[in-house]
Amino acid sequence: MLKLSKLTDYAVVVLVRLSQAGGVETSPGVAQATGIPEPTVAKVLKALAGGGLVASQRGARGGYRLARSLDAIPVADVIAAIDGPIALAACVEGAPGQCEAEHQCPMRGRWDPVNTAIRTALTAISLADMQNATPLARRSLMPEVALPSRPVQPQLPTQPAAE
Repeated sequence: MLKLSKLTDYAVVVLVRLSQAGGVETSPGVAQATGIPEPTVAKVLKALAGGGLVASQRGARGGYRLARSLDAIPVADVIAAIDGPIALAACVEGAPGQCEAEHQCPMRGRWDPVNTAIRTALTAISLADMQNATPLARRSLMPEVALPSRPVQPQLPTQPAAE
């Protein structure tokens, strides 16, 4: 099952709360309004600030505010800010050495179309879309994704004949 982390879920709630506040909101204020524990809200806000989704303001009237409106924040950006790059498997992230079977793997590079489709879909849906969507309208938010015209056939490694 493909599942988002709890922190990503909390991040969406925090961003929607900041949108409703309409200005600067403190970490304890967001925690009180959302029911999310304050240390968790502080951790989420720090990650969202690092991802450029919220801006922090220091001082007596300090706190956090949205850096962009909800309609300019794709779900993909929230996931990337909290969990890192969107990838189904470590080998999709492009970092060599993540898998012991990397050089022998018959599926090496085959996850790219799946990964691209998921990233495209999550980029096409903004937090405003999620906030305003009715259950029946949610299907229309999914973009058409071009799939390969023919199935990709994995190349299995050849085994030496048994003697």
